[in-house]
Amino acid sequence: MSCAHRVLTRSAQQTQDVGRALGEKAQPGDVILLAGPLGAGKTCLTQGIAAGLDVQGNVRSPTFVLMNRYLGRLALHHLDLYRIGSALEAWDLGLEEQISGGGVCVVEWPDRAPELFPEESLWVELNYATGVEQREIRFSGGPAHLCSTLERVAAEYPADQGGD
Repeated sequence: MSCAHRVLTRSAQQTQDVGRALGEKAQPGDVILLAGPLGAGKTCLTQGIAAGLDVQGNVRSPTFVLMNRYLGRLALHHLDLYRIGSALEAWDLGLEEQISGGGVCVVEWPDRAPELFPEESLWVELNYATGVEQREIRFSGGPAHLCSTLERVAAEYPADQGGD
């Protein structure tokens, strides 16, 4: 099953709430791929996913360390491929182990090596919207259990909710 939804969040808290909804329904082996420009909310969404997985502590962008692992209801493998030059480089980091490690894998900048990810991955595109804090978030693909969650999220944060 593949799904496509678009939402509009009006604050960092709402972006985290969307992530929390995903984290609460996440299952072992889920791969969530976060694309978008710098500062668009990829780490913010990941913080929400971590909260939904009952991860304790601060979740930070792994831009300089490339990957972080957090323990919660499921392990959260958080990777950032921004500094990666090729798919081979990402593979050499042990990406396959993170994806198949039994937890939830969240990857920022997956467009650096898209061929490495499973077909059933949930692709998430984050972009700036009209308001300073607003983010447009587009979801595509993904497993059925996340698709049904995204239907609810799309109803709560409709993309056509107008301006500020």
